[in-house]
Amino acid sequence: MNANQAQVLVVDDESAIRDMIQFALRRAGMDVEGAADAKEALSRISDRKPDIILMDWMMPGVSGIELTRRLRREPVTSDIPIIMLTAKVTEDDKVAGLEAGTDDYIIKPFSPRELIARINAVLRRTSPADDEGRITAGKLVLDTVSRRVIADGQEIHLGPTEYRLLEFFMSNQGRAYSRSQLLDHVWGTNAYLEERTVDVHIRRLRKALHPAGLDEYVQTVRGHGYRFLTGD
Repeated sequence: MNANQAQVLVVDDESAIRDMIQFALRRAGMDVEGAADAKEALSRISDRKPDIILMDWMMPGVSGIELTRRLRREPVTSDIPIIMLTAKVTEDDKVAGLEAGTDDYIIKPFSPRELIARINAVLRRTSPADDEGRITAGKLVLDTVSRRVIADGQEIHLGPTEYRLLEFFMSNQGRAYSRSQLLDHVWGTNAYLEERTVDVHIRRLRKALHPAGLDEYVQTVRGHGYRFLTGD
């Protein structure tokens, strides 16, 4: 993703900080909106889903951590990258932020230059498709335009569900997802299916990747679900 086109939502109850960040990001060519609290943030996200959210940890009412957890629970907003803005610096605080689902954090006070660099880095990590719509992971290439999948130089054929499952995994590498989360993301929240449905399609996906020796990319996380990791 070109950071110059990034749509950024800044959620901070301190108007001076919010205005400073918005000014700096607009000078960097980003499209920026601000919100003073969780309610306003949810309203803006409903109107237009941002590419990334900068979230203040300490806010009156619903805190940044609570809002992050809420966004991560909803399939429509669960994939929005979030950078936490915080004065908290202890290891426990960092762990709590990451466990809530933040993609990065930046400690106050910070320079606009550092903030822009962090935004660019997170957008690069969380926007895997290149300008031609290809997603690459290890020896796998998925073309989202032609819907072709190339495994170690050879085209493989997937059913529509296995294709969607692989596209989701390749777009969210390294994260562990439960079966219920995969049902929400890949099948949709209106699909009332048993969790073992996920296991069936995981087996089919692994079978398709096996001839190229790439079935190990789809890893079982015991007691939880699955994750996609190339090991490269």
